[in-house]
Amino acid sequence: MIDTVTISKFKATCLALLDSVNKTGQPLIITRRGVPIAQIVPPPVTKKNKNWLGSFRNSGSIKGDIVSPATRLQEWEVLNDETTP
Repeated sequence: MIDTVTISKFKATCLALLDSVNKTGQPLIITRRGVPIAQIVPPPVTKKNKNWLGSFRNSGSIKGDIVSPATRLQEWEVLNDETTP
């Protein structure tokens, strides 16, 4: 059975009513002068991972050397004698 609530009561107790819809899973119809103007429905059920640790396992790979600098040392301006005052 779908519960109904007036817009003035919804405005006064909005957060509590939204929590109720989320916990019970029952939709809520908001009315103005007895005419339905909106329906609040719970969000769809999402599958949650039990454990997030290891969720990226086997999703990446190492390409090349990960320890050495990305460029040659000669390309660094800081190491050039010409730029040193």
